[in-house]
Amino acid sequence: MKSKERQGKPFFFEKKNQKTFTPFKAFHGASGIASKTKVFCFFFSKKKYFLPSLILAPTIALAQSAPIDALNTGLAQVEKTGKQPFQQRFDALAPVIDHAFNLSQILQTIVGLRWSQIPADQQAKLLAAFRAFTISSYVSNFSGGDATFKLLPDTRTVGNDTVVETQIVPSSGDPTRIDYVMRLGPAGWQAVDVLQQGTISQAAVQRSDFRGELNNGGAPKLIDSLQKKVAAMGGSNPAP
Repeated sequence: MKSKERQGKPFFFEKKNQKTFTPFKAFHGASGIASKTKVFCFFFSKKKYFLPSLILAPTIALAQSAPIDALNTGLAQVEKTGKQPFQQRFDALAPVIDHAFNLSQILQTIVGLRWSQIPADQQAKLLAAFRAFTISSYVSNFSGGDATFKLLPDTRTVGNDTVVETQIVPSSGDPTRIDYVMRLGPAGWQAVDVLQQGTISQAAVQRSDFRGELNNGGAPKLIDSLQKKVAAMGGSNPAP
């Protein structure tokens, strides 16, 4: 196909009115629609076409989004096997969660400065309880439906982190927007926060939720609280 050459001038085209959908807690509902405009630029020289953003960006984005793509696959499987025992589904999803999330970093963000004041043995128990709580929450939220989990093409940068956008589409009702803040660490790219409605930090919400236990009993009180929540959802807690 013949294209008109432009020397030293950029050629623009736009993707307009790309819809994104918001909420979170009730994964099968949604509220709010926003539109975005993404502008792409191709630079033309006399004999060569330079497309650095199209060559490099997808490779980088693939590394950042791959753990979330795997998470979506795991959640879809958990959703389809909703009639199976809770613990069986828990065990199937656990390695997927461990791969997708940096749970240690998330927990330290939630606990805040007092994390360094918690004895090492209590830190380990708290992390184990938080892991069981996180996995159980996902298993409990996705049980027996037929939602579709989609990785959206757009990503955005926040400091050194990259936000990967996803959408959960139920069989009926509006899609749900869930974004993941990805950070490069020793285990590769992992999520260090989940953004409800694309903007609300789940870590900040949990910091508020956990503050009462930490203020009125420290790590042991929070561990006990998380373990009770796991048991109520049907999961099993790690051995003491």
